[in-house]
Amino acid sequence: MKWETVIGLEIHVQLACESKIFSSSSTKYGMPQNTQASLVDLGYPGVLPVLNHQAVVMAIKFGLAVDAEIAEKSIFARKNYFYPDLPKGYQISQYELPIVFNGSIEIPINDKSMKTIRITRAHLEEDAGKSIHDKFDNASAIDLNRAGTPLLEIVSEPDLSSSEEASSYMQKIHQLVRYLKISDGNMQEGSFRCDANISLRPLGSNVLGTRAEIKNINSFKFVEKAIEFEVERQKAILDEGESVTQETRLYDSEKNETRSMRSKEEATDYRYFPDPDLLPILVEKDLIKEIKKELPELFDQKVDRYIKQYSIRKVDAVEIAKNIDIAEFFEALIHHFKENYQQAANWLLSELMGYLNKENISITDLTITADASAELLQKIHENVVSTSMAKIILKQLIETNDSVDEIIEAQGLKQISDRGQIEAIVKEVIELFPDQRDQYLSGKEQVLGFLIGQVMKKTSGKANPKMVNQILLEKLKENRRR
Repeated sequence: MKWETVIGLEIHVQLACESKIFSSSSTKYGMPQNTQASLVDLGYPGVLPVLNHQAVVMAIKFGLAVDAEIAEKSIFARKNYFYPDLPKGYQISQYELPIVFNGSIEIPINDKSMKTIRITRAHLEEDAGKSIHDKFDNASAIDLNRAGTPLLEIVSEPDLSSSEEASSYMQKIHQLVRYLKISDGNMQEGSFRCDANISLRPLGSNVLGTRAEIKNINSFKFVEKAIEFEVERQKAILDEGESVTQETRLYDSEKNETRSMRSKEEATDYRYFPDPDLLPILVEKDLIKEIKKELPELFDQKVDRYIKQYSIRKVDAVEIAKNIDIAEFFEALIHHFKENYQQAANWLLSELMGYLNKENISITDLTITADASAELLQKIHENVVSTSMAKIILKQLIETNDSVDEIIEAQGLKQISDRGQIEAIVKEVIELFPDQRDQYLSGKEQVLGFLIGQVMKKTSGKANPKMVNQILLEKLKENRRR
């Protein structure tokens, strides 16, 4: 039998709040264990949660960005289950009345097509702590720094049909929350992760199969690999005429396999009920209007503007706008260098991105500013330095605190653009290589590259390449007349 894959993702986004969702504890990453957990986070009797207003605003921002409905009234519920890293014995989340519902987002599924993925809901909740199993030989340790960290859980409809689509959707949500600046999206630090619900059904059927949930996937590559393994596992079970068990599974990236964790709970297992310590969230229409006005320019809008306003190639506009940090660097770059926007895009994508990829760092870790990069581009544009020289200067800019002018002066990298000086060197080269001169004059035009190379060699690469080419052609033409 042929099977159809059905996938829905639950993406957990850590909101970029400075304090936790129900307490004033800090959310700063990497602090010593259990130093950022207050009595509220520890679940002490008698303490009361107080809702972080900033988390609500961030949830509304997301909802507006995906054309979702914003609930006028939403409530928090207690989701009851026991884990060592959940001191209260319940998690405060939203169940029946989430703050965001009925949204959608488009994802690219190939070079030309887009697919709409429906977003069932996005609700606010608190994160649990972290169990550490490798600190002691015969015991697990608990770090409650994460307990109470504000999360936005984004739940899709089962509209995804392949591992590639799931990865594309995950990347699109990741891009969006970073554009909105409601999350840093740092997967290594646990700020962005997902659970994947996967089931198979006979091709053409409208009835959903029994699903397995793969928990806590924290990379785009791993979500693809986990889904691919799970699809093949379920296919093998169904092809044998057996039934898939509804359960929660864990993906092991080292072994590239999923393993059973526990039987999958239903909503009734969690015994949800409204949290008596938290009032309903009432969202006024004026607040929604105010937040809507403050929404930033998003990816598709930015690409369109780059193409129309700056006449940049679409492929380059898309590549720059993919990452909000790169887009912001680019806009700072062209604020100072307005002579040629496409040249600025080329320099960013080839030289700067080439360096970042080689060093495996992000553009926010770059030690040079957009101002310094613009100054270097200006020197190229004014023929003060050649492009090849600019690459040398860029490396030194990154490695030192020197300015562009200081490096050019100290290294003697200023481009030779004096016509008389270049003419003299061109004449010398033509006289030194009469065979190549004659070959060119007899129609072997590829020899021109050799002669240009000799001129550049004599000037240590400092001669203006355009002037060298132009003067060489002029002098060779004179030789032909003779």
